[in-house]
Amino acid sequence: MSYSHQTVGSGSRAARRTFEFGRTHVVRPKGKHQATIVWLHGLGDNGSRCSVVNTHRQSKVKQIKWICPTAPTRPVAILGGFPCTAWFDVGELSDDGPEDWEGLDASAAHIANLLSTEPADVKVGIGGFSMGAAVALYSATCCALGRYGNGIPYYVNLRAVVGLSGWLPGSRNLRNKIEGSHEAARRAASLPILLTHGLCDDVVPYKYGEKSANCLSISGFRHLTFKSFEGLGHYTVPKEMDEVCNWLTARLGLEGSRA
Repeated sequence: MSYSHQTVGSGSRAARRTFEFGRTHVVRPKGKHQATIVWLHGLGDNGSRCSVVNTHRQSKVKQIKWICPTAPTRPVAILGGFPCTAWFDVGELSDDGPEDWEGLDASAAHIANLLSTEPADVKVGIGGFSMGAAVALYSATCCALGRYGNGIPYYVNLRAVVGLSGWLPGSRNLRNKIEGSHEAARRAASLPILLTHGLCDDVVPYKYGEKSANCLSISGFRHLTFKSFEGLGHYTVPKEMDEVCNWLTARLGLEGSRA
């Protein structure tokens, strides 16, 4: 199943860009619907390829509905301005590089909108690979803070977040923001996060995954699991996918799953 294109604004109060998101593909659960995960592709990819991968994951977690959206096509700085599907604009990865807050907020809002119509008894979460993992982690911080970067309230109650071979945007001031709010600290402490990263990743180096995990941990995300994979580059392998499925099963309390 797939949805057609959707256009959303960044939500900022000043002059704002609009982003046209591509087609969203849905993989229905083969068992009782207990959870819904939005899974986000990496730079230059699309939701259709993710939906094929998640169809295979159903042998492990038949209770999960997978929603696989496609990012807008936009010029990307790290590619010299070449346009491709990207959840936000990104230049060289660095600790002090500028963030595309407008793009991040627009993508996080699009994902939250996809989850907002799920039944009340269904647990919801976000996962992704590479740039998709970055947006998943950014959404986790929005959930904890109760607002997007532009100040608009974030209403989705995330129950699990997964990031593969990614990084955390906006890490510099996260700890101060969360420690400044009792509610943000409470939400951060209750949100389970799984991060995985290959030690041989030459696209998003391992140190960025490790730094992201450390930043989230010291910011109060107590239920954080970080796993490294020897010999793994910037791609996924069945062992890593099995880890994701087993973790989701345990953290979401899925009934009737077989590992």
